[in-house]
Amino acid sequence: MASATYPFTAVVGMDDMRLGLLLNAISPSIGGVLVRGEKGTAKSTMVRGIAALMPAVDVVTGCRFSCDPALPDPACPDGPHADGDRAAGGARAARMVELPVGASEDRLVGALDIERALSEGVKAFEPGLLADAHRGVLYVDEVNLLHDHLVDLLLDAAAMGSSYVEREGVSVRHAARFLLVGTMNPEEGELRPQLLDRFGLTVEVAASRETDERVEVVRRRLAYDEDPAAFAAKWAAEEDALRERIAAARALLPDVRLGDGALRRIAAVCAGFEVDGMRADIVTARTATALAAWAGRTDVTAEDVRQAALLALPHRRRRNPFDAPGLDEDRLDEILRQFEEDEPEPEPEDPDGGPDDSGPDDGPGGGESPEDGQPGTPEVPEQREEPTRGDDGPVDSPAAPEDAPGTQPDPAAGQNDRTGQAEDGDTAVVGAAEPFRTRKLDVPGLGEGADGRRSRARTAHGRTTGARRPRGALSKLHLAATVQAAAPHQRARGRSGPGLVVRRDDLREAVREGREGNLVLFVVDASGSMAARKRMGAVKGAVLSLLLDAYQRRDKIGMITFRGSGAAVALPPTSSVEAGAARLEKLPTGGRTPLAAGLLQAHEVLRVERLRDPSRRPLLVVVTDGRATGGPEPLVRAARAARMLAGEGTASVVVDCESGPVRLGLAGELGRELRGPVVTLDELRADSVSALVRTVTNTNSRRAA
Repeated sequence: MASATYPFTAVVGMDDMRLGLLLNAISPSIGGVLVRGEKGTAKSTMVRGIAALMPAVDVVTGCRFSCDPALPDPACPDGPHADGDRAAGGARAARMVELPVGASEDRLVGALDIERALSEGVKAFEPGLLADAHRGVLYVDEVNLLHDHLVDLLLDAAAMGSSYVEREGVSVRHAARFLLVGTMNPEEGELRPQLLDRFGLTVEVAASRETDERVEVVRRRLAYDEDPAAFAAKWAAEEDALRERIAAARALLPDVRLGDGALRRIAAVCAGFEVDGMRADIVTARTATALAAWAGRTDVTAEDVRQAALLALPHRRRRNPFDAPGLDEDRLDEILRQFEEDEPEPEPEDPDGGPDDSGPDDGPGGGESPEDGQPGTPEVPEQREEPTRGDDGPVDSPAAPEDAPGTQPDPAAGQNDRTGQAEDGDTAVVGAAEPFRTRKLDVPGLGEGADGRRSRARTAHGRTTGARRPRGALSKLHLAATVQAAAPHQRARGRSGPGLVVRRDDLREAVREGREGNLVLFVVDASGSMAARKRMGAVKGAVLSLLLDAYQRRDKIGMITFRGSGAAVALPPTSSVEAGAARLEKLPTGGRTPLAAGLLQAHEVLRVERLRDPSRRPLLVVVTDGRATGGPEPLVRAARAARMLAGEGTASVVVDCESGPVRLGLAGELGRELRGPVVTLDELRADSVSALVRTVTNTNSRRAA
């Protein structure tokens, strides 16, 4: 661990990460660690170092599933283990097994030889990564990018402590208890709540901004690259001392007493932060006990409870989907202080019962910041409901002298569309309305993209729709089709008994249909006409609702905005829906409506994404009132751009934001050019009765055209 870790001491939060890993080494029942942080902060390096500090494990000789000689698994596929095998067992170092993001299901859980199972009736099983990680560490780098079907398998194994492999009535089970450690960059998307809750602890890391610390990092890294052996030898003594301290804490752990006072503190904190379920209480209790053992104590103190809560609760508190995990330390101290005031019998560590013992930095007003740092309350520097650009009329006013062309504003920078300077009279940042549950938008046809929850696709999971010859290793056997293929050849193969003679050419795999995740590309009109009649707040609320829907359906998202004289990529395609919500909240409005520029920019983004990920189908969502101003024949140029997108087969949906007594129906014209449905803001809601009728009508009209 020394050679891998000590070069990176200048990482903010690394102490918490180091502590979280050490606590799990002391008490694996805590449930693992999730490390969140920006790229280049040595997350992976630190995790790989923990394996060297894990105590050795005793295993049965020859067992591929690392059975404990003292308590072997009776259902072990390599068992039952005879007394001689158990007596010959030996110790080996704990393994650290890495799960690649793109691993297959068979690589994770193991592969069963279906051909031998059908023809010979034997369970020929090749163990997977879950078997290798038993009684060790399972490490998942970029865990937030893990495919859903692998996440489901991890959830099952983590919950039951065992792995099941089922293939057409043939099943294999083996123990799979491991320390789960994951690292992730939040910019690339958040983790599914179900898997997030399975991690016992979570920590945040970020690179230091101190010059001296960064210099020391570079110096140690260069020294390690120059001579790794010498560098490791330099820190060997400290590493040995750390290993001995872990062993001592493990030995002390059974003697640590978790008193009633500590348990009541834990319950008060978990209830105060309104965490769901009881797992938070259990994990916090185990963490506090491990903290006491690490400190060489046999009693859990109030400070142990506080530190355990900071590690175990940030990812479990109730929050909105776009909120990052975190814990308000002032609120934590306030809960603990109130507990001390209400508790009739003070703990020995707090004989005076004073508020000064409840935690550091608690001033007289320490508990009065309930709204500070809340990500759900966006900062609106100046909310202007009626920006000077745009009015109540049916179109923008290109004839006005202040609309003269010739400038190049940055649509994302909040600049004046005419002068390029930020002037309060020309742009405004409007807060989003409350999000709502949207109706499902999908891509027509049948895709073959990554597993998700939006459009129909051929996937490894789902309902069976047919059979085919296997492509590579067989994973999903179609039993009826296999028997049908083998049946005509039984006499020629010399079958004499009741068994079926099956050969490799007879095997058929199931073709399944499920759902895929798409690339949802938003093209948002941020011009002056969209700001009229307080419309932009509703528009932002609608886009925020669609972003929430994309988060739930496992989509990638991107965002293009257009206003003034051009369009800009406000958010390149990414899995981080939170980043999209943040960019949307800060989006200014004002200026002309360069609709054609927005569509052409979308065409370019989709062209690049098709090269990067050909199997992920795009869904273009254009949020506009359909108006186009600026330059010669703006509507004609917008129609040409729309026809180009439609000609390439891009699935599109137009969200019509036009409102007021005068309606031009320009968004409907755009929808016809894009050959996609048109929905209003009201029809976008899932509870809208007319949404389905309107969509079917538009789709039929498109097909007729």
